Amino acid sequence: MSRIALLLLGSFLMAGLAHANPGQPNFMPALWGDGEVWGTKGTTSLPAPTANNAQSFDALYVVTNTNNPEGQLPVSEAAPGNPDYNGGRWFTHTVEWTGAGFMYHGIVPVLTSYEDIQYHEALGHLVITPGSFPDGPPVYFQCPLLPVK
Repeated sequence: MSRIALLLLGSFLMAGLAHANPGQPNFMPALWGDGEVWGTKGTTSLPAPTANNAQSFDALYVVTNTNNPEGQLPVSEAAPGNPDYNGGRWFTHTVEWTGAGFMYHGIVPVLTSYEDIQYHEALGHLVITPGSFPDGPPVYFQCPLLPVK
């Protein structure tokens, strides 16, 4: 993905996830979770978890190099209604499609769930790196999910 496209993606994520006005809900599609699109509410950066609270964060997967013309919203590990959902505390992970993934698919699919992420990672189609990319969302932050209206 070109540097310009990465900067645009980072700007979108920062505007949509990391810098929403506190208390101002956004009911527009902002990320995928459990096969549904979700909106967000104002966010705040959080400190890294400790051994005592690491389980209270869900992974948020940010794909940086899709070639799908529909684009790719971030994908959450869990969403409201899922017993594993932690209320919107996130640990960002950077996801990249591999050459093998592009060769297999041509145009890669839109990933809509944690199961999609796991499936394509197991096939060697994705590389997942804990942490955020430059100009991406904070590594740890809070941002509850809201239904899209």
